[in-house]
Amino acid sequence: MKKIAVIWSSPNADGLTASAKERFVCGASEAGARIEEVHLNSKKIEHCLACGNGWGTCRNEGTCVIRDDFSEIYGTLKEADGIVWVTAVYWSDTTECFKALFDRIRRCDAFCNRALAQKRSVIVACAGGSGNGTLECMMQIERGLKHMGVNVCDRIPVERYNRQYMLPALQEAGKTFAETLENETAGG
Repeated sequence: MKKIAVIWSSPNADGLTASAKERFVCGASEAGARIEEVHLNSKKIEHCLACGNGWGTCRNEGTCVIRDDFSEIYGTLKEADGIVWVTAVYWSDTTECFKALFDRIRRCDAFCNRALAQKRSVIVACAGGSGNGTLECMMQIERGLKHMGVNVCDRIPVERYNRQYMLPALQEAGKTFAETLENETAGG
């Protein structure tokens, strides 16, 4: 049974982003995956201090000097077989707490640890307003994941205008993602 880490961020626990995350998790669970959800808005995550002239212990040791929930979340990602990144979209970008976490992960993983390299990943961006910005947001996330060598296998934009058909599609995407992870181990 594969473990999938679902990292999600939205201040609205009952909104579009939460619904999208739930449908993906439902599909992955139906396929037998173990899910570990991390709701970033309920965690304490400081922004990067760019210590050590911009490259502190993150570059040299793969750790961060800030004592908050970062290390626990990063450990969850390292232990996962696959990762799903789900964020609300603000001004064509991720939420602020998502950015804070992601910047620190990239600094620790891209140069030193490489613990996330080759892991399969899915990006889900949810825009409740005009829907504009989802593609730019996903491109930003994917650019960072490429720095770490993460294998992005799907990008799913969800908007208030497409939610009626995208939410069921997310459930199928979750199921397929979990099955793909399982089949890779089985040699399929």
